[in-house]
Amino acid sequence: MVSRRSVLLAGAGALSAMPGLPRPAIAQGAAARTLRFIPHSNLSTIDPVGTTGYIVRNHGYLVYDTLYATDAEFRVRPQMAEGHETSADGRVWRIRLREGLRFHDGEPVRAQDCAPSLRRWGARDSFGQTLMAVVDEIRAADDRTIEIRLRRPFPLLLEAIGKLSSQVPFMMPERFANTDPNTPITEAIGSGPFRFVRSEWVPGSMAVYTRFEGYVPRNEPPSNAAGGKRAMVDRVEWRIIPDPATASAALQTGEVDWYEQPAFDLLPLLQRNRDIRIEQIDPVGSILMLRFNHLHPPFNNPAIRRAVQMAVNQRDYLEAVVGNSQYYRECKSFFTCGTPLANDVGSAEAMRGDLNRARQMLREAGYNNERVVIISPTDIPANHNQGLVTQDLLTRLGMNVEFVATDWGSVLARRANRNPPAQGGWSIFHTWWVGPDLSNPALHAPLRTHGANAWPGWPTDEQMEALREEYLSAPDLAAQQAVARRIQARAFEVVPYITIGQMWQPTAFRRNVTDIVPSPIPLFWNVRKT
Repeated sequence: MVSRRSVLLAGAGALSAMPGLPRPAIAQGAAARTLRFIPHSNLSTIDPVGTTGYIVRNHGYLVYDTLYATDAEFRVRPQMAEGHETSADGRVWRIRLREGLRFHDGEPVRAQDCAPSLRRWGARDSFGQTLMAVVDEIRAADDRTIEIRLRRPFPLLLEAIGKLSSQVPFMMPERFANTDPNTPITEAIGSGPFRFVRSEWVPGSMAVYTRFEGYVPRNEPPSNAAGGKRAMVDRVEWRIIPDPATASAALQTGEVDWYEQPAFDLLPLLQRNRDIRIEQIDPVGSILMLRFNHLHPPFNNPAIRRAVQMAVNQRDYLEAVVGNSQYYRECKSFFTCGTPLANDVGSAEAMRGDLNRARQMLREAGYNNERVVIISPTDIPANHNQGLVTQDLLTRLGMNVEFVATDWGSVLARRANRNPPAQGGWSIFHTWWVGPDLSNPALHAPLRTHGANAWPGWPTDEQMEALREEYLSAPDLAAQQAVARRIQARAFEVVPYITIGQMWQPTAFRRNVTDIVPSPIPLFWNVRKT
């Protein structure tokens, strides 16, 4: 079972003083004030609005803050906001900022910064797009008051602007917030507990963050992404070590303090080291998936997508990715298993793991030997191993497969390319989402089918979008569950992606750092290192 306890981290011991020499205060405990972390992939871009990549989301939580945030009970609470008031008809929201908020460049945080930040986020995020469809205006009523005027009531407004995961509505200075949403920003100036040290950023090697002394935390305990965010270390260093064996060795020797996603097959080795702990800090787990490109052959044909779906045996993937049933389970629901909307409608027929039936379906669908380009990140074992299983599966189905293995940053760049596979595009990529992101249709980006505005893969299906609107208007949980079952039945026909199963990815850390906040996301505030 997953643990919701606080977990311990550890790092290198403090440097010993040389005999007979005074030890300057600035150097005292320097090693203990630096947290050295191996992230799950390279940080190749720094705009958290421009991608759903979790590496950029994690970077964003260090640098930026949010108006509202999701706590450990998945309730939305004020964060940068002092609070809000709404009009009697529910169409006008006035959000008041806390006093004393400042950006890393020393400028005060104003409503004039937050309004365009919300608009830029809303142009790219799936939930944000839904909100913006009913927004009449977002403006600064005064320096500390953001006013949101709606064409009709939208009861889920706080859930949208306080969402936990990609893409997160981070607040940034007006000059960056006014950047075209499709143009990546190249500076990272936020108002969060850590500054991004742009001069020390070496993509593929290192990213550095230092404590922001001007941050004003809330006067309450931290809880998931909400609460008091207190930077307890002076410096956070992300060390990019893509090879799992090298990364594990660095953790064992104390070169680094925390390894975000150790390879499952290396866990027994790490568990034998008394200075290392292995913990699951995510109570919900993550969902693995195979994502199609719906724009180009062969997967612009839904019958071909259904043929691949028929062939998938989740256990093959889960054994290849995880290998230990303690950390995985089959999950054929389009909504995260273990959450209220999870169901089994359509799964028994659509996902039989029947290779012979899948070959027949492929022939009937008219597959004509079109090339299938699978893009796969070698630096994220969970995604890469999924890709290897799919390469083997599609080859056995008789498809013409090209397997392109690169780093995750390159995969993120290529998956944004809408050209045909032969012109730098792609056919399939694999990834995983933290469970909360796929728990309901409002949050569920991979389930959106609104064409050019959809998550990479760009599926189009008006019926799915209409069902999503029904969900947003459902009056209670029972009604939401009924709509969710209809959405799932349609999803097995449209196949925006194939769900591969559910896993719980442990994290590994040394023992001399304490008080990490339990969350599906690696959070760096509150962490103490001795």
